[in-house]
Amino acid sequence: MAATTTPVTGIVFRPQLPPEDLRAVVEHAESAGLAELWLWEDCFLEGGLTTAAAALAWSERLVVGVGLLPVPLRNPALAAMEIATLARLFPDRLVVTLGHGVQEWMAQVGGAVDSPLTLLREHAAAVRSLLAGETVDTAGRYVRLDRVALDWPPATPPRLLVGGRGPRTLALAGEIADGVLLDSVADADAVRRARGLVGDAHVAVFSEVADAAQASDRVDELAAAGADTVILQAPGDAPDPRPLIDALASLP
Repeated sequence: MAATTTPVTGIVFRPQLPPEDLRAVVEHAESAGLAELWLWEDCFLEGGLTTAAAALAWSERLVVGVGLLPVPLRNPALAAMEIATLARLFPDRLVVTLGHGVQEWMAQVGGAVDSPLTLLREHAAAVRSLLAGETVDTAGRYVRLDRVALDWPPATPPRLLVGGRGPRTLALAGEIADGVLLDSVADADAVRRARGLVGDAHVAVFSEVADAAQASDRVDELAAAGADTVILQAPGDAPDPRPLIDALASLP
């Protein structure tokens, strides 16, 4: 199933920019009428949920996405508590992605596991159930929760995506999450492959655009391939997203 011809569009605030630049970008995005602003949690730059809280507080209607939260870094109960708090403070304005994380970085912090896919499955399933207000009692290979329930679950859980590109991770996203987030290697063929694996689930795509003039063509290309959300990011050597915000604001 292909996406609609007019996908949701957004931009990335890359963590190569210092945190103190975030407010100006959030305000620029809000004033331009941008739909979504996305944040990374790359090691060892900026915390995804910390920056999301600030971005949500500094805006009134902007949807803020986090792509992605590496699951080895957080107990799922803690992740669910943090996500639920933001979802209650800023209803219908948060999207969260869970993923493996870069394995080299996970090893650096002592979080590497023998089966990242198993950890992602167990972690995402637990977080999803907790956000739905369920009591979770599980003893998996990596996730062990003993009658855990949130006292303050969100009235409406935020969209929960799984980030990845491999076929097994994509299939997992279609099975246990609301959809998938494809990272910046994604092209139209990658979107089509993902759409085939996740079915009707949501497909969001990060795509690097060196020239703001390319924004419209890139959005159209990825939407035609099946993307529901297209999130553009500036290159690492010129990470300021405001030219892309202006380009997206000018689209019909």
